[in-house]
Amino acid sequence: MKKSMMVNGFSKRSKAGKLSWVAEHGFDNPAEAIGEFQSYWLDNEERQRIYDRISENTISNFILPYGVAPNFIINGKSYTIPMVIEESSVVAAACNAAKFWMNRGGFQATVINTEKIGQIHFYWNGQRELLLRHETTIFESLLHHSKSLSENMIRRGGGIKSLKIRTFEEDPDYYQFLICFETCDSMGANYINSILENFASRLDDLFTEWFGPNCELPDVLMSILSNYTPQCTIRASVECTLQELDQSELNGKDFAYRFKKAVDIARMDVYRATTHNKGIFNGVDAVILATGNDFRAIEAAGHAYAARDGQYRGLTTCSIEEDQFRLELILPVAVGTVGGLTHIHPLAKRSLELLGNPSARQLMKIIGVAGLAQNFAAVRSLVTTGIQKGHMKMHLINILNHLDAKPDEIDRAIVYFSDKIITYSEVRKFLENIREL
Repeated sequence: MKKSMMVNGFSKRSKAGKLSWVAEHGFDNPAEAIGEFQSYWLDNEERQRIYDRISENTISNFILPYGVAPNFIINGKSYTIPMVIEESSVVAAACNAAKFWMNRGGFQATVINTEKIGQIHFYWNGQRELLLRHETTIFESLLHHSKSLSENMIRRGGGIKSLKIRTFEEDPDYYQFLICFETCDSMGANYINSILENFASRLDDLFTEWFGPNCELPDVLMSILSNYTPQCTIRASVECTLQELDQSELNGKDFAYRFKKAVDIARMDVYRATTHNKGIFNGVDAVILATGNDFRAIEAAGHAYAARDGQYRGLTTCSIEEDQFRLELILPVAVGTVGGLTHIHPLAKRSLELLGNPSARQLMKIIGVAGLAQNFAAVRSLVTTGIQKGHMKMHLINILNHLDAKPDEIDRAIVYFSDKIITYSEVRKFLENIREL
C-alpha cells in the first residue's frame, strides 16, 4: 500500500532527495524505481544541469524519438526536417509526402503576417465615449512609456504596432487594450508581457492625466499576451496537374476528387475536422518540439483559428480547377529562433542548424509545410488503402518491443506480417509459435 503523497518543502530538497521521496511514496519497489529514473540521467553532468534547470522539481529525463524527414523542397530549396514525436508512422508519412511532391514542384510557403497580440484587461465605471476618443492618446502614451523596454526590439525592426480599445456588451464595465506587437525572430512572450505589465502599472496616473484628478480609476484585472495569433499566419500549398496524381489504386482524376471530398467533409463536420486537424498537428508539433518552441501555444491558436467563423472546421482547403489540383493550409504559427529553449536546449540548437539557422519567418514556413505534408499523407491513405495498413506496419515494431522480441524474431515477424493484418494478439501468437520450434 502506497504512503500518503502529501509533502511540505518538496521544492527545497535536492534532486536526489526529491527522487528518493517519490520512489519511497509512489512505488512498490523504491530501489528499482530510483535505478530506472537514474538510468535516464545524462553522464555529462554539465549538460544534465541544463535539463534540470529548464523545469522544476525534475527527477529524470523523459526521452522521445528524434527523427528526420529528408527530401522536402520548400520554395525551391531542399530541407531535411527534424521531428520529435512518439507516434508511429508520422515521420514515415512526412517522408512519403516529401518524396511524392519532390518531383511535382515541391511545397510553396509564404508568411501572411507576423503580428502577435497582448491584452490589458480592466474594469472602469467612467464614460465609454470619453475613453474611446482617447485611443490615439493612449497609444502614444504606450509608445512613450515603453521606450526603454522596446529599444532593442525596435532596433531589430520590431516593437509595438497598434492599440485598439475593445468593449463588450455582455459586461459594459469591462474594457480591454488589444495591443499588436512585432517580435522579429523571438517568440516575444517575455517582451510582450513586460510591456503590458509596465503600462498597466501606470494606468492610474495616466487616467488622472487624461481625464482629470477626480476621474474614475481603472481596476486592472490582468495583463498577458494572447496565444491566439490570427495575424501571425503561414500559407503552405502544393499544386500539380490531375495526371500527376496517378496512384497505383486510382487514376489521378478519381484520386483528386476523392481527396477533395475528404477535405470538404472536414470543413463541414466537427467530428472529422478534429481528427483531420490532429493529423496536421502531428507534423506541426513534431517540428516545434524539435526546435524548442511551444507546441501547446501553437495548437491552442490553431484550434481557435479553425473555429474563427463560429464552427470548428478542417484547416486545409482543396480545389480542382480545370486540370489543376491544389491543397492549401493557412495556420497561425508564432515561433522564435532566438531566446528561450531555442538556445538553451542543445538539440534545439542542432535542429535549427540542420534547417540552415532560419529566421522566425523561415521557420514558420517549414512548420506550415510539415503540417500540410502530414495532412496530404493522411488523407491520401484514407481515400486509397486506408490508414491502418501503413500505421500498423509501423506499430508492429512497437508491439514486438512490448513483447520483448529478439532481433532475429523482429526480422522474421516483419517478413511474416508483410501481407497480413497486424494485431497484438496475432503478433503474440506468432512469437509463441516460433519460440516453440
